[in-house]
Amino acid sequence: MTVVRNGTEAAVESGTEATVESIQRQRRPGRPRVRPVNAAQRAARAAANGGEPTLEPAGRTPYDAYVHASTLHRLQQPLSQDPGEMSFLMVSQIMELYFGLTCFELREARQRLRADDLWGALAPLHRAALHLEGLNAAWRGLRWMTPADFNRFRNLLGEGSGFQSAMYRQLEFLLGLKTATLVRPFHRQPEVYAELVETLRAPSLWDEVTALLARRGFPLPETLLHRDFSGDAEPSAELTAAWVEIYADTGPDNQLRQLGETLVEIAEQFDDWRHQHLKAVRRTMGAKVGTGGSAGAAWLRRSMAREVFPELWAARTDM
Repeated sequence: MTVVRNGTEAAVESGTEATVESIQRQRRPGRPRVRPVNAAQRAARAAANGGEPTLEPAGRTPYDAYVHASTLHRLQQPLSQDPGEMSFLMVSQIMELYFGLTCFELREARQRLRADDLWGALAPLHRAALHLEGLNAAWRGLRWMTPADFNRFRNLLGEGSGFQSAMYRQLEFLLGLKTATLVRPFHRQPEVYAELVETLRAPSLWDEVTALLARRGFPLPETLLHRDFSGDAEPSAELTAAWVEIYADTGPDNQLRQLGETLVEIAEQFDDWRHQHLKAVRRTMGAKVGTGGSAGAAWLRRSMAREVFPELWAARTDM
């Protein structure tokens, strides 16, 4: 794989993090201009206001300076006059934000695991599971949509499809579902492409969990620990056996067991999202072909067959 635009070829080919990180820094907006206050200042302001909220902040409201709400609410550009399209568009944007937030937590957890900070990894993993729960709840906002509703604006979407979500692809790669060909739709977006290739080639969260178990003394094959991380690992009986042994210790101090259960929650929530996606497609499109050129529901069914954290599930048979 190569990227020949904007000087990112070297980053993708060599896998160096420095260039990709510099690209990401260039894309980040500046820090919000919010003036910090301490507890004493807050108490003084409340006393001066007689307990009422401040009605005349100096300049832009600090809330908008931090949240950028006025920007968020200008990002919707429907293609039709149908009022239902706004629901479809905003729910899609909400899901994108949840994809990004979950990826943020998984990267934090992966870094902690790499540093042997198992306890520190549990908090971002727990948050990731809760964010996925919020992501799943977003589907409720589209349960009103019938085929007739969707057809009123579907043609205007052209070949636009959720399949083309780069952040969802980041989420899959971080969870260990690696398919190298799925970065191809983004090769004309150099920064996005470089970031996807970096995540594709790097160890996933599951790979870092496996490496942690090896460092904790579980006998795992070298072919599992040192391999090409851009593809799926072969099923490992040794890794399954390690999880069986971990779960045999039901003591309250078994952090590895806590890790396993938190990962199970993440996997279940992710599977729920995929299932709800399939249900939404069937509700609004039936068996029609997808907007982005796929077989629609049939393609989604095939993709759901790939498991997240497979040995964690296989171990349950032997417990």
